[in-house]
Amino acid sequence: MFPSRVPSIRRLASVVLAVLALQACSMFDTKDKTEGWSASRLYTEGKDELRSGNYETAIDYFETLQARYPFGRYSQQAALEQAYANYKYDEPDAAIATLDRFIRTHPRHPYVDYAYYLKGLINFYRTTSLLDKLLPNDPTRTDNAASRQSFQDFQELVQRFPESRYTNDARQRMSFLRNNLAVYETHVADYYMRRGAYVAAANRARYVLETFAYAPATEQALAIMALAYLELDLPDLARDAGRVLQINYPQSADLPEIKSRLSAAGVGLDSTSS
Repeated sequence: MFPSRVPSIRRLASVVLAVLALQACSMFDTKDKTEGWSASRLYTEGKDELRSGNYETAIDYFETLQARYPFGRYSQQAALEQAYANYKYDEPDAAIATLDRFIRTHPRHPYVDYAYYLKGLINFYRTTSLLDKLLPNDPTRTDNAASRQSFQDFQELVQRFPESRYTNDARQRMSFLRNNLAVYETHVADYYMRRGAYVAAANRARYVLETFAYAPATEQALAIMALAYLELDLPDLARDAGRVLQINYPQSADLPEIKSRLSAAGVGLDSTSS
């Protein structure tokens, strides 16, 4: 009885093997549909995919173009388009790496100003984690290195290409970043004050004044500096900071306390010596 079953089992095994072989062939069929495409077609197809929001496919086309045709205007433009596609595909590091390489390789390219601008823009919108996207925090209370880098990127654009079409927008973003960074530094100075680290508080407040002059947060920085110097028993330095505060922000809510404590220390705000 058992021997009669052997042929049918063998036939079944053959069928299974044949099916598996066909599946394996389909899995390893790596024929590239872009084979033979010109640089122009690869660029056009990549742009179409980019406009349609198919960023991964667009990146593949632009990378293929640069690999097959590394020289010429299409390859150069594809690098910029690839960086933008990486940015939209939430790959900021890859985008910035591409832009840095483009700037090094083509420092005189007519669109190199755009490369600087896009770097600044990517860092401007960069977040540090998925949690930041789901539960946005106050950016002035978060030490965001990307904000500092964005400021530097825009600053380089403004200095190198003052007539660029992107410069005006870069200046506006720099103003926003400057104010946020100044407020962050005053938060840190205030943190030190509340914990009795008066030297650190005074130094951080001074940094705000030296680095972010004219930012609204300089009012608080001056007040923190004056109060920190009072705690350190340095009335002359406190008076100097209080005097600048009084001249520039006469309505400051901290002035009454500063004046009172200076008076108690035997130093008037407008005096020249203790």
